[in-house]
Amino acid sequence: MKNFIYIITTLLFSLIFMPSITRAGYDFNISVSDGDTGFSFSVSNYYRVPEREVIIIRERGIDEEELPVVYFIARRAHVSPQVIIQLRLSGMSWMDISLRYGIGADVYYVPLKEVYVVGPPYGKAYGYYKKYPRHMWKEIRLEDDDIVNLVNLRFMSEYHGVSPEEIIRMKGQNKRFVTMDKEFKEKKKKEHREKDHKKKRGRDD
Repeated sequence: MKNFIYIITTLLFSLIFMPSITRAGYDFNISVSDGDTGFSFSVSNYYRVPEREVIIIRERGIDEEELPVVYFIARRAHVSPQVIIQLRLSGMSWMDISLRYGIGADVYYVPLKEVYVVGPPYGKAYGYYKKYPRHMWKEIRLEDDDIVNLVNLRFMSEYHGVSPEEIIRMKGQNKRFVTMDKEFKEKKKKEHREKDHKKKRGRDD
């Protein structure tokens, strides 16, 4: 009888308190929350990696908008993202990490319809690409901000199906990539709702 009471009590305790423990993040088998931005989810979708992995990388100290850079370099260097993270957290610049694996500034170039980009934050990087012939692009030394902006330019454009020129225009308005990502998602949701509404209205007619 005592054993039966003990089992029932234990089960009740688990049912009452386990949800709060899980929410607090103690159950490591449950996916980690991405907060309100959803940026990590977009990165995980684009690079086809678990969202949990992306969030853990962010929590190790990598800035949210630098997450795509980790995977971009790791893919081209054919190494684990963990290797890139260690180098970055040791104080190395993104350019130094790239050069360590033979990755030059040429791989960061994103083709544009418009040949010349005026003003920050892309003017400096594209100024280099315009100044030097293509065979010398590997000699260009980009700064951290240039690499982050160029990698996110490619990521945002390809993932959301938006022209690079539009991303550059939005970035020129001091919009963060995290904000752009959220806005593009909301726009797609709105378009889907309107499309579904039209279909439903068509069936009703």
